[in-house]
Amino acid sequence: MQPLQYSCNNRKSEMLHIPLLGVALVLFLSLASPAISCKEEEKTSLFEFLNGLSQASGLTSSWQNDTNCCLWEGVICNVDGTVIDISLAAMGLEGHISPSLGNLNGLLKLNLSGNLLSGELPPKLLLSRSLTVLDVSFNKLSGEFHELQSTPDSAMKVMNISSNFLTGYFPSTTLEGMKNLAALNMSNNSFAGEIPSTVCVDKPFFVVLDLSYNQFIGRIPPELGNCSGLRVLKAGQNQLNGTLPAEIFNVTSLEHLSFPNNHLQGTLDPERVGKLRNLAILDLGWNGLNGKIPNSIGQLKRLEELHLDNNNMSGELPPALSSCSNLTTIILKDNNFQGDLKRVNFSTLSNLKFLDCRSNKFTGTIPESLYSCSNLIALRLSFNNLHGQFSSGINNLKSLRFLALAHNNFTNITNTLQILSKSRSLALVLIGGNFKHETMPDYDEFHGFENLMCLAINECPLYGKLPNWLAKLKNLRGLLLDNNKLSGPIPAWINSLNLLFYLDISNNNLTGDIPTALMEMPTLEAAHSDPIILKFPIYLTPFLQYRTTSGFPKMLNLGNNKFTGVIPPEIGQLQALLTLNLSFNNLHGEIPQSVGNLTNLQVLDLSYNNLTGAIPSALERLHFLSKFNISRNDLEGPVPTGGQFSTFPDSSFFGNPKLCSATLMRHCNSVDAAPVSVVSTEEYTDKVIFAMAFGMFFGVGVLYDQMVLFRYIYFV
Repeated sequence: MQPLQYSCNNRKSEMLHIPLLGVALVLFLSLASPAISCKEEEKTSLFEFLNGLSQASGLTSSWQNDTNCCLWEGVICNVDGTVIDISLAAMGLEGHISPSLGNLNGLLKLNLSGNLLSGELPPKLLLSRSLTVLDVSFNKLSGEFHELQSTPDSAMKVMNISSNFLTGYFPSTTLEGMKNLAALNMSNNSFAGEIPSTVCVDKPFFVVLDLSYNQFIGRIPPELGNCSGLRVLKAGQNQLNGTLPAEIFNVTSLEHLSFPNNHLQGTLDPERVGKLRNLAILDLGWNGLNGKIPNSIGQLKRLEELHLDNNNMSGELPPALSSCSNLTTIILKDNNFQGDLKRVNFSTLSNLKFLDCRSNKFTGTIPESLYSCSNLIALRLSFNNLHGQFSSGINNLKSLRFLALAHNNFTNITNTLQILSKSRSLALVLIGGNFKHETMPDYDEFHGFENLMCLAINECPLYGKLPNWLAKLKNLRGLLLDNNKLSGPIPAWINSLNLLFYLDISNNNLTGDIPTALMEMPTLEAAHSDPIILKFPIYLTPFLQYRTTSGFPKMLNLGNNKFTGVIPPEIGQLQALLTLNLSFNNLHGEIPQSVGNLTNLQVLDLSYNNLTGAIPSALERLHFLSKFNISRNDLEGPVPTGGQFSTFPDSSFFGNPKLCSATLMRHCNSVDAAPVSVVSTEEYTDKVIFAMAFGMFFGVGVLYDQMVLFRYIYFV
């Protein structure tokens, strides 16, 4: 067939243009001014729904009794005046869903997602014979999901009840008659019991099943292998056990197979894995799988994401992984993989964006082929047995923003920093635990790291001083140089890092007074500034973890050094501080009253110094203080009882023989007891290890279209 040729002259096209516009205008007016009116009984049902809402400010102006309900916001009628579609997503609705909506016998689609609706889901909606799409996700619906007698001729195709507070067992009987069902999302509720074996019975159109984030137990039913058209199968974050049934690998239509955070065991069978030729996402992380990654993984040519993290898998990486040229994400952290990474030819993985092999037993050097992955955004190889020096080839990774190579056996920190500083894309660099007993380099001239936000060169231990080139990192938010052997004073340029709000230089040999320049850091002074949102959460090893993109806690950790002098009174200016640690130094004098201005403070550790005087009563204003330690000083007087002080253990005050309280060995008499305050904390031990997360990568997603997908990659 030949394509149409538009070779008419200008006059002909002008003649055709006017009539066509006229026809279009008539059609538009006829659609915009419908002559149809909704049925009174359906208007009544809609009003009953409205009356069941306690908050419906977005509807009251439109849903008026003296108007045509076919013109109401979110309501669509057909030519007969029958309501066929109600779409009220994210309208801020509160209250209950009225069963009256079940009286709309022509209703095809109902979308109430993203509101604050509570109470039970009306059974009449589930028994509707007309409804094809039901979406009540992201609400506050609760109660047990009761089994209902199925409707043989149900038209239901899509049912999304995810992200509520629903309980009960899988509604097998209710779903039995939904023979047209194509997608079922029950994720992020509190459903329990076993997954029934009849999920796919008489459902030839079934393509999506999402049971993630519930409390399902037992084994994965082999009968899921009968869902011959299934494309998405997700049941992560449950309590499933046993092995992956062999029958599931017969569902060759699968594109997304996800069972993370369960108790699955067994191995990946080489003969079965290769059958899933359409698979794009395989997520079996956080289970108890063992064995190797089979070489047949190379047959999955459409594979985009591979998540096998936090298992007990071992062996070398199969060279066939190089054949998965569509891979964007490889997460293998926290296993027992070993061998040389050079077995994989990364130059064929041009789409790779995220590679995480943290905490394994890989040896050798970083493969040069990895530097061909020009789209790589995040690379983490921390806690392995890699060695050698950094190659300048890493600068070929023009998109690389997050680099974590900590706790390996890399050498030559001078060369490393010269190479990495040339990157204009790097935002986070974590290379601590390497360069054993080398010297921190200082350069007469230094250019680079223009966009660096976090730098960690901790636990090496390095000799030398705090280098002057750090003063040029104007975008720096976090600096970790703890657990080295750095000496000398804190330089005065520290206050030139205007964005710095996380500083850990603990466990070094730093000397001198605490400079007043440190009290002039703008980001630590702004107690009520907008929160700084970063794309990586933080992990306070090993227990405190922040898994949302909420930003770092504002912290100043100078503990376990050789600082002398007094605590500067100007410290009260740092009103945004959450953690202040000055423990294990040689500080003397009194605790400044200005510490009471740090009203956001959660952790305060002044232990193991030579502080004297009373505990300032101003500290009773620190209402968020949860960890406090002033032990091993020479403080005196009564321990305050107001504010948070009644919550701190006696160990917070030990080693101050002149302190008194009702619980300490020295009791105060009524004359001595005056209102004073104290600070709490735990013994100084924790170190901070950073993490990072991406919105659409390294984590757990909840549904294809409705759920928000969070993928996390945390760095050490």
